Amino acid sequence: MMPELPTRRLLPLADLLLFIVAMVWGSSYGIVKSALAFYPVLALLALRFGITFCLLAVNLRHLRRASAQTLRGVLILGLLLLSIFLTETFGVLHTRAANAAFLISLCVVLTPLVEWVLLRRRPGATEWLAVGVSFAGAWLLASDGALSFDFNLGDGLILAAAVLRALSVCVTKRVLRAAPLPALTVTAVQAGVVAAGSAALAWVFGPSQWQPLPALAGHGVFWGSVLYLVFACTLFAFFAQNYAIGRSSPTRVSLLMGSEPAFGALFASVWLGEHVSAAGWIGGGMIVAASLMATVPWRNVFASRAGAAGEA
Repeated sequence: MMPELPTRRLLPLADLLLFIVAMVWGSSYGIVKSALAFYPVLALLALRFGITFCLLAVNLRHLRRASAQTLRGVLILGLLLLSIFLTETFGVLHTRAANAAFLISLCVVLTPLVEWVLLRRRPGATEWLAVGVSFAGAWLLASDGALSFDFNLGDGLILAAAVLRALSVCVTKRVLRAAPLPALTVTAVQAGVVAAGSAALAWVFGPSQWQPLPALAGHGVFWGSVLYLVFACTLFAFFAQNYAIGRSSPTRVSLLMGSEPAFGALFASVWLGEHVSAAGWIGGGMIVAASLMATVPWRNVFASRAGAAGEA
């Protein structure tokens, strides 16, 4: 009887969760677009993250024994997330979708540099190669919409969002390394900061953003979109991201999250019926391949196959 060989997981749980998050966030663009047809940007952000905060508020009890430095770090994470959502949302309003898709993908390129400076960890050669492949894939995917840069306000905001994304991943790693906190506790704080910040900005700068909520009856699309954004794109996604950052390197996290535009294009094609060219599909495939290149332990895979062949 042939001895049973030990099984090895191709992707660690943290990496697998991030891959699923990229799929979920890739679908979120069309969902958000549907919800914004009924409700303004800042009010929708306040509603989405306000519901999330209420559902997770019980997890704030873990902050009672946290130091002042830890509390300050978690608050900074919330402010970074608020800044990311604001720059991304208003940036898209002032630039072309193709430009936005390409510029936000620069997060994948910037994260290894930020990690090197902030965390003193130099990414490996395989990670740099994966970053280059992902960048080229993003160019092909975005150029499907004919990239053209005059570098207007929108382009600047999207570029700022890419920098903030890279910074946020590295700062989260630094905060969780200094004082480990449950991922749901960090997510609760972030949700509270984004909800309060969005509400305050709407109150001060955009009173017209506050409109009566659509009634449940006759607005199933809106409330279905809100529930999907709350439970899939916020509760699960931010919990999984915070969980994974504590167990992986920021560059690996960024590469996996960088596959989000590829899944967004797939969702837009299948669900929304949008056209994606052959170059776009090749670019999306390159982005996903780059994620797998940097995260799958290929040496273990080949070693397992060689061992299986030897045993046989």
